[in-house]
Amino acid sequence: MYFEGTASKKNYEKAAEYFQLAADQGEAAAQANLVYLYDNGNGVREDYIKAHEYYLLAADQGDSSTQYNLGNMYENGNGNGVVQDYAKAVEY
Repeated sequence: MYFEGTASKKNYEKAAEYFQLAADQGEAAAQANLVYLYDNGNGVREDYIKAHEYYLLAADQGDSSTQYNLGNMYENGNGNGVVQDYAKAVEY
């Protein structure tokens, strides 16, 4: 609700707190949402290394949209710490 602004104003800081709690318990969707926050510096300090770590955690749990996005990142190299790697792109 804080992330999307439903029934309350958008509050990325509060959303990050709750996503972090869920991510620490292994919730793939929360991990994927933390990627967005860390990638864009919304509610948290921009941190591409943390974003990539959460991408890997969510992808390893079978989150298909995260796997797809990782594949694209490795195919293109995104300049945010992910270098172009076609083998990893195919894997994801």
